[in-house]
Amino acid sequence: MTKDAKAPPTNERGVPTAPPPPPKWRHYLWLVAFAAFLALFFTLPTTKQSTVTLNYSQFLHDVTSHQVKTVTIGTSGSASGTLKNGNAYSTAIPPQAGQSLLDRLQAAGVQITAETSGASLGSDVLSVAILILPFIVLGYLWWRLSKGAAGRVQGALGVGRSRAKVFDEERPDTTFADVAGYEGAKFEISEMVDFLRQPERYARAGAIAPRGVLMVGPPGTGKTLLARAVAGEASVPFFSVTGSSFVEMFVGVGAARVRDLFEQARKRAPAIIFVDEVDAIGQRRSGTGALVSNDEREQTLNQLLAEMDGFDPATGIIVLAATNRPEVLDPALLRPGRFDRQIVIPLPTLAERAAILTVHARGKHLDRTVDLNVVARGTPGFSGADLANLVNEAAIVAVRENREVILPVDFEQARDRIILGRREGSNVLLDEEKHAVAVHEAGHALVAVFSPRADPIAKVTILPAGQSLGVTEQLPTVERHLYGEDYLHDMLAVFLGGRASELVVLGQGSTGASNDLAKATELATKMVREFGLSAQMGPVGYPEGGSVFLDRSGPGLSSRPFAEQTQALIDAEVAKLLRQAEQRATAVLKEHRDVLDKVIELLMTYETVDGSEIYRLAGRSEPEGGGVVTVAPGRGQETAQSASEGRKDQVATSE
Repeated sequence: MTKDAKAPPTNERGVPTAPPPPPKWRHYLWLVAFAAFLALFFTLPTTKQSTVTLNYSQFLHDVTSHQVKTVTIGTSGSASGTLKNGNAYSTAIPPQAGQSLLDRLQAAGVQITAETSGASLGSDVLSVAILILPFIVLGYLWWRLSKGAAGRVQGALGVGRSRAKVFDEERPDTTFADVAGYEGAKFEISEMVDFLRQPERYARAGAIAPRGVLMVGPPGTGKTLLARAVAGEASVPFFSVTGSSFVEMFVGVGAARVRDLFEQARKRAPAIIFVDEVDAIGQRRSGTGALVSNDEREQTLNQLLAEMDGFDPATGIIVLAATNRPEVLDPALLRPGRFDRQIVIPLPTLAERAAILTVHARGKHLDRTVDLNVVARGTPGFSGADLANLVNEAAIVAVRENREVILPVDFEQARDRIILGRREGSNVLLDEEKHAVAVHEAGHALVAVFSPRADPIAKVTILPAGQSLGVTEQLPTVERHLYGEDYLHDMLAVFLGGRASELVVLGQGSTGASNDLAKATELATKMVREFGLSAQMGPVGYPEGGSVFLDRSGPGLSSRPFAEQTQALIDAEVAKLLRQAEQRATAVLKEHRDVLDKVIELLMTYETVDGSEIYRLAGRSEPEGGGVVTVAPGRGQETAQSASEGRKDQVATSE
């Protein structure tokens, strides 16, 4: 491997420069200290008085001449007080003076006090300490300014210290038992902990501990929960920090915090460092000629790279990191030697969803009729956080009904609340609108019933919820990882079933199909552009790009990687697919017009109809357990839609 020679770095933007010189105003700190000394000197009572030492004869003379104002006689023969001119004095009184001295003092009008007075050694030391305190404080500040300018002051004030939370003796209560599913991920992470606990086992085989483990996946799948479980299970110190806590408005603070974090970890090694949302500091660095760069973030990333595998690599430290944006991370951060392992934590499967629901249902009173496997089947595309929210929403529904026991209907209402929004009453619709919604949803349901590869119908309702006026819920019976071409064509027909029903029954379309048209157009575009399911386009793919695990419903690429003629061909193929799907849906509804009218009448009467009733009216058996899933028949090994596309928006066909 060779490298091209490059010019040495300059001090232009993006390259760290030398720290600025110390501020010149620091020399005025000595004048401030001297002014504070003078102010304290003339303020403290023990320093602004002058003390006069008198012998006993002088003392008696001053008493006789009425020059003594006060006297304080001590038990050891010492006496002190003030003269009428304001000066303080001190003297020694012989023991033979006795009562005659007291009579003489009283005759002269001197105020006599029999208590010990005067400045003790402790008060003298305190006074001196107060006087020199301004020089100490301002001198230390001058020294820090001279050493490193403003950046050093920030470090002195604690800005450069790491904000990591350390779990050493007191550990979180979360353990691996609280993390349902993901056995492979738990095994790999627990292996890292075991390496730190028993390094001699791996040393005998010559194994070296991985430097880092990167957990990637959609939001809410339990990446941070796994890290908390590691902290609860580990017998080593655990440092937890978020990526955003490194970056500040001051350049260099993030790098200082990274250094401080690893320095603390080295002192307690073996240890584990967990960086949540590592993409906040690990984003790809700006290239040459970049218009926009972030010097602070790039310096922080450079320091992290150096700490993980630099000239002086950290030993006995394993870094765990979590992100849902792996595509934006810098390649230098992902190479072996830094993050050696990448663990993908996808959305949970059916069995994992049931296990997760079991964990979150602990401590809640479930009715005997509640089957968590059925609930899990009705929540495809839900993450672990969504399932936790589902159980909590079901408990809230039960409390709203003045019950302490959660029923199956509570889970259904909670699922609809999460997916669709708050359910409204049917009285918000006019009679003709209610009938139009019933026609629309009946079309969706019947096309799905008579489409062999479509997902089964679970429920049809014309009660408005959120932004939808009605809902046709389809729940898959199997966990799909690939989508065949026949399945996608059936999906297009189901999407356009509502509009086709309006054309068949009402003779005109309506605005209620806008969402269906948008989803059908998006799916048809992917079939043509990305999946290679167009005979005219052929086996080519132009993906939209964007985040892997986040929502990609935003705008696509700013520039198309194909010509205008190709775009025209794509538009023609998309329109062709949509017309074919609409014609197919229209033909199905015309053929079964009598069943369509019965479903419409049933919806107008009961507003919500179970899927089994739809299958009974259509004279077809309700699917149980799923059937054979084909993958693009007639196209060999061409793959269709990735399983990651099966999000929650495919659970229900609305409007």
